[in-house]
Amino acid sequence: MPGPLDGTVVVDLSRALAGPHAAMMLGDLGARVIKVEHPDGGDDSRGWGPPFVGAGGGVQDSGESTYFFSCNRNKESVTADLKSDDGKQLLTRLVRQADVLVENFRTGVLDRLGFPVERLQELNPRLVVLSISGFGHDGPEGGRAGYDQIAQGEAGLMSLTGTGPDDPMRVGVPIGDLLAGMYGAYGVAAALHERDRTGVGKVVRTSLLASIVGVHAFQGTRYTVAGEVPHGQGNHHPSICPYGLFHCADGLLQIAVGSESLWRRLAAEFGLPADEPGYASNAQRVRNREAVVAAVDAAFALHPLADLLPRLAAVGVPAGEVRTLDRVYDWDQTRSQGLLVEVEHATAGRLTLPGPPLRFDGDDALAHLAPPTLGQHDASVRAWLDEVDPPRVP
Repeated sequence: MPGPLDGTVVVDLSRALAGPHAAMMLGDLGARVIKVEHPDGGDDSRGWGPPFVGAGGGVQDSGESTYFFSCNRNKESVTADLKSDDGKQLLTRLVRQADVLVENFRTGVLDRLGFPVERLQELNPRLVVLSISGFGHDGPEGGRAGYDQIAQGEAGLMSLTGTGPDDPMRVGVPIGDLLAGMYGAYGVAAALHERDRTGVGKVVRTSLLASIVGVHAFQGTRYTVAGEVPHGQGNHHPSICPYGLFHCADGLLQIAVGSESLWRRLAAEFGLPADEPGYASNAQRVRNREAVVAAVDAAFALHPLADLLPRLAAVGVPAGEVRTLDRVYDWDQTRSQGLLVEVEHATAGRLTLPGPPLRFDGDDALAHLAPPTLGQHDASVRAWLDEVDPPRVP
């Protein structure tokens, strides 16, 4: 089945994660994504490992990076040195045929290469440009290099994560990069829709800073409206109690008691003091969190996980275990949602990859391309360009 973006051509000049993730999302929706890489090593993330996968499969100390695999499915790879005349010519021809260009260079780099926004728009007025930066392309710190963990700290996310104000903690995945890619793809989709009406593309900008601030959610309004400065509170919700991680006889589980009726059902099932001072309302329980958490922990400690989960389900209290990734990917529910895809890689052979998170009712599942080897599509992309945009004599 062709995807919703079938017929859309994306030129991916980005490296590492934020831009590649955005371009991969567009590829997951059926766009043709042509990744332009430097012939000397390509995307930096090709070298980020171990783990690497060697020819024919098998984890080893060199080969194809599993990090690169995570954000480059459904792409073709063509190599070019954009500082060379040949590279500039190749990019010029690609831009003329593209609907979208994705870049996450530091501010000014694309200009110095000879492709400022004005030049891109001159080559192709319908082009949508996605530009992802670390902290924004302008402002007092515009152009500052962006790395995910630094952005997590600067944008306040680490201050909200961890056990307390003296224990900031990064999220276990590069969430700033991933969010910037997601916001970027969302902006591209909107710009393509607008182009259908206006006939003209535009520049879409986001950054790691913007993407993280954009998901502060209720923690942000705690400061902007109430004047409170939130900090990490471990694995328990700052505004709802009980809501978080608890211990049982043989492990861990999580519950989400988001209403008074759920609290009373939980209390009745496990003999908790539903109406005593400090327990009678969510506001009281939030202020009395340590005692409430201790009481729930003590009640759960008497029972194994296999008994607790069905009891909680029976009284309607949302609950779940804490899975390691092997158990996530082996879980029937994960597989039922199409969250794993099988691809054939040019050197590593058959691979199972985490798949796209979107499904469209009525559509068959899309076939997926394996992440490309460096320059795998040099010949085919150039041959296609020769057909649709023959070389021009100066």
